[in-house]
Amino acid sequence: MDMAAHERPSSASDQPPDSGPGAPPNSGRPHRGQQVAPAPRIGLLARLSSQFGSRGFARRGPALDDAARRELLLHGIEGAATVLSVHGTAEAEPGPEFWVRVQLDGRHAYETRIRQRMNAADRQWMQPGDVVRCRVDPGDDDRVVLYPPAPEETSRTNIAKILADGRRARATVLAATPVAADYTGRDDPVLRLDLELHAWDEPGPWRVRVVQPVPMSALELVDRGRHLEVAFFTVDRGESVAVDWAASLPG
Repeated sequence: MDMAAHERPSSASDQPPDSGPGAPPNSGRPHRGQQVAPAPRIGLLARLSSQFGSRGFARRGPALDDAARRELLLHGIEGAATVLSVHGTAEAEPGPEFWVRVQLDGRHAYETRIRQRMNAADRQWMQPGDVVRCRVDPGDDDRVVLYPPAPEETSRTNIAKILADGRRARATVLAATPVAADYTGRDDPVLRLDLELHAWDEPGPWRVRVVQPVPMSALELVDRGRHLEVAFFTVDRGESVAVDWAASLPG
C-alpha cells in the first residue's frame, strides 16, 4: 500500500524563506533543473501512531444504566455498527469498551467509543470485524446501545472456525486501510483489507473485503501486491473469509 507521507520540518532552517518585498518571485521554490529530494517514507506503525494518537480517540462517559438502555432500545434510531476494537470482558465492570463505526440510514458513518454491560453470550458476537445492530439517541450520536442480530439474520462465522474447517485460497493484497488502532504498541491494529482470492477449485478469482485485527508481526505482509494465505467457506464478499496469519508469515 502507499504509505508515503511528509514529515514535519524539524527546524526553522527547513522552512522556505519568507516572501517579502525584496524576495525573488519564486522564493522558496526549486529552480528549473534543481534536484528535489523525494519525501521520506514512513512505516505503517508510524502512520497508525500519527493517525490515531498514542491513546486513541477520546474516552466516552460511563456505561448507560438499565433504564437509559431500555429507553434507547425503544426509541433510538436503528442502525448498524461495525466493531473496530473491544477491550474488557463481559464480567468486567462497568462492561467492555467498544470502538465502533456507526452507520445510520441517510447519514455519513462515524466512529465512537461506548461502554456497555452485556452477558457473555452477546459478547462473543461482538469481536473486531463483526457487524451488529445498534440504537442511537436522536439527540446525542455518542449514546449508543449495541445488540447482536437475531440468529436468523446473522451471517457471521467465527474466524477460528473458518481457519479450522474452511477451504484454502491464496489472496493478493489490493489495498489495506487502517480502521482502528488504540495504539499503545501492544494492541493489534484493525485493518480493512481488499483482497483478490484464487482457489484451485474455483473457476476464477474473486474480490473480497474483510475487517480483521492484524498481528503486529504481520504488518509487513499487508503491502499492496503481497500474498496471504486465507481460508473461506464459500465465494462471497468476505463474510466467510479469514486470513491465516500464521501460515502467511515466512519460515
